[in-house]
Amino acid sequence: MSLRVHNSLSRTLEDFQPLVPGQVRMYVCGITVYDLCHMGHLRMNMAFDVIYRWLRASGYGVTYVRNITDIDDKIIKRAVERGITIRQLTEEMSSAMHEDFAAVGLLRPDHEPRATEYVPQMLSLIERLEERGLAYRAEGGDVNYAVRKFDGYGKLSGKSIDDLRAGERVAVDDGKLDPLDFVLWKAAKAEEPADAKWAAPFGEGRPGWHIECSAMSCALLGESFDIHGGGTDLQFPHHENEIAQSEGAGYPFARYWLHNGFLNVDGEKMSKSLGNFFTIRDVLQKFDGETLRFFMLRTHYRRPFNFSDTHLEDARAALTRLYTALDAVPPADIAIDWAEPSAAAFKTAMDEDFGTPGAIAVLFDLVNEVNRDRSAQRAGLLKALAGVLGILQQEPRAYLQGGSGVDDAAWVEERIAARAAAKAAKDFAGADAIRAELSAKGIMLKDGADGTTWVKS
Repeated sequence: MSLRVHNSLSRTLEDFQPLVPGQVRMYVCGITVYDLCHMGHLRMNMAFDVIYRWLRASGYGVTYVRNITDIDDKIIKRAVERGITIRQLTEEMSSAMHEDFAAVGLLRPDHEPRATEYVPQMLSLIERLEERGLAYRAEGGDVNYAVRKFDGYGKLSGKSIDDLRAGERVAVDDGKLDPLDFVLWKAAKAEEPADAKWAAPFGEGRPGWHIECSAMSCALLGESFDIHGGGTDLQFPHHENEIAQSEGAGYPFARYWLHNGFLNVDGEKMSKSLGNFFTIRDVLQKFDGETLRFFMLRTHYRRPFNFSDTHLEDARAALTRLYTALDAVPPADIAIDWAEPSAAAFKTAMDEDFGTPGAIAVLFDLVNEVNRDRSAQRAGLLKALAGVLGILQQEPRAYLQGGSGVDDAAWVEERIAARAAAKAAKDFAGADAIRAELSAKGIMLKDGADGTTWVKS
């Protein structure tokens, strides 16, 4: 079975055929770095991390580009509020983003362009759109895109142009010929800091949000590339506007558009006003990064994702079951044979639009086999397949003992030794009291022929 992907442009599952056989070029819209990343950001980036991993596991050479938006109204406002430069703010928040993403096992993209590094390419693209009659200069100094002059506008969102409304980042003002027109170049304002402005043929200012991604993707991947990805919330207006800009300039642009589903918290949209807004760091204070990663992989990337502590606790218990099997049966170091039945079932699931829930079901089937047959080869296959998804690569005992809330593992071992001494002295009440003491700390003891071991409960 060959890989099939759901193309938002055609609204169907399609056989994936890259422009260049064996090579995939993928662009994903990145983060606007004015604050710490939240769970919605992780939802999107986790989806495309898995896609990146599976394309590579499938034998493709992948060029993965994920940009950083480092100039924006919110960035300017936050930098001014804090009394620091835009660069200082964006460096701080980019570093925090990388730390958070690393904590949940996200791979770095091959290229991570910053918008401010590609202003010349943006200016060239805007001038090209002007030459083609698709861009015009407004009275206030902005340069806008004339949406109604582009015949294909609305094809990604699936709406007619008259049904569409201006996007939330697009201010509707008297300088526009049509409310749907969007800004390509924002004229500088006197009160804005000096590092928020660039010289341009149309006057000093800075790029609009949409032109940034068109310029960066084409600069790094070419005028036509394979995959463009992002969250469902970016489908309109951001991605619709990217298509208008790039195709309006005469570039074929992206062939497959992939969008991940929304993130909800206890069934409601995450928002600060509802008090259910969580940064990645908020969650990592209570749950380890691999548990958070595993939790997200259990939902297909295109489906709405429901976040809750209860679901995270369930994910931790499920991941513990996987690690417990590997702790009991040390895995052999093997290469995956994709013709092997379990590996083939895993591949079938992933080849159907990156179906992680089906792939994880295969892992649990393997756990049952490992627990039954005690086969190091089966345990090795379990670990190898899980590694494709970026999980189950820690030493099992390290995971099982980690995150238990106990700061001093030596103290646990001391209490285990004290319990053994109590049992040897036939002080069974004392031994039971120590077990209860450890249990209250989230520590579960396992007595075996080789002594007592412990894991987090």
